[in-house]
Amino acid sequence: MTDREGDRSDSGRGPHPPQPGRGTAASTSSPTPRVAVAILNHNGRELLDLIIPSVLAQTLDGVRLLVVDNGSTDGSATHCRERWPNAEVLELGSEIGVAAALNRGVQACRDSEYIALLNNDVELDRGWLQQLVRVLDEHPGAASATGKTYNFFQRDLLDGTGDIIMPCGAATRRGLGEPDDGRYEQPGPVFSACAGVALYRTSAFADIGGFDEDFFAYQEDVDWGFRAQLRGFTARYEPGAVAWHMSGATTRREWPRFNYLQRRNQVLVVIKCYPLRILVRHLPSILSYQAGWLVDAARKGELSRQLAALSAVVVQLPRTIAKRRRIQATRSVGLAQIEAILTPPPHSRETIAERARRLRRLLGAP
Repeated sequence: MTDREGDRSDSGRGPHPPQPGRGTAASTSSPTPRVAVAILNHNGRELLDLIIPSVLAQTLDGVRLLVVDNGSTDGSATHCRERWPNAEVLELGSEIGVAAALNRGVQACRDSEYIALLNNDVELDRGWLQQLVRVLDEHPGAASATGKTYNFFQRDLLDGTGDIIMPCGAATRRGLGEPDDGRYEQPGPVFSACAGVALYRTSAFADIGGFDEDFFAYQEDVDWGFRAQLRGFTARYEPGAVAWHMSGATTRREWPRFNYLQRRNQVLVVIKCYPLRILVRHLPSILSYQAGWLVDAARKGELSRQLAALSAVVVQLPRTIAKRRRIQATRSVGLAQIEAILTPPPHSRETIAERARRLRRLLGAP
């Protein structure tokens, strides 16, 4: 793993009733809208009845609305065209993975200045988009912006206030599962934004590249956010941009795949994005964290899945190292700045087993 390691200088809220056929989505024949919204959907026909009205109810007018249908078999595309004729539908034909589907959405909206990427299990407050557009307007060095997201089912609990990454390589949503007790009322920089409910500067994709399609799903936004930081971009948090997320709506149905992809992709992020000196410095905590997951998996009878994830890392290693070389060769910030974005574990007294149980509980997994 060779790097160019010379240290550089550190340079009104609430649910929205369905409104069939109404809203402020821009017509496809209009001039290119400044802001586009891309909703990622896979077999979520009933969820579209929540997310699309909340997009159409936004206080920001003239927004392009695109539904990226990732191989649905439940009639989602037809339902969307019939109920919201002003919404565009991009049918991908088959499920190609979250990362690839997000890239298709970004590519389709490349002429807009900003693009909001949304999961289909999200509801937006009416001012969500306007708030985040203002933030990116005010911070031209920011590649993305995110807001305060609550748990859809337990609305006094937070679902996230921006992503963090710890020295051991574990990434999570800041505030996940915590009460909204005033700790996250200040806007400011965060490590990255969750691509399920965030606004991106479209031009940043030309510099940073798209989401890594080898990830398929999960952690692809963490990887992109880390690469953005390495290129000198920032991510911003705005508490006035409020949303609600059905946390675990997909994960509950696909826990084994979620668990496998999380473990594999977490290691891939570390290999790709950690500069060599930082990787060496934190290697003991990285190895300890991975070992803890293996021990916990063995206790639960899930060791084979964890080993399969690590084996997949080995299979992808040549391609991952090639990506690493390109990423590190174009790094434009110093090591001190990168070290500063690594956040001490918010639950540092937890064992790996306790952390795993907490994650399962939050996601409603078995």
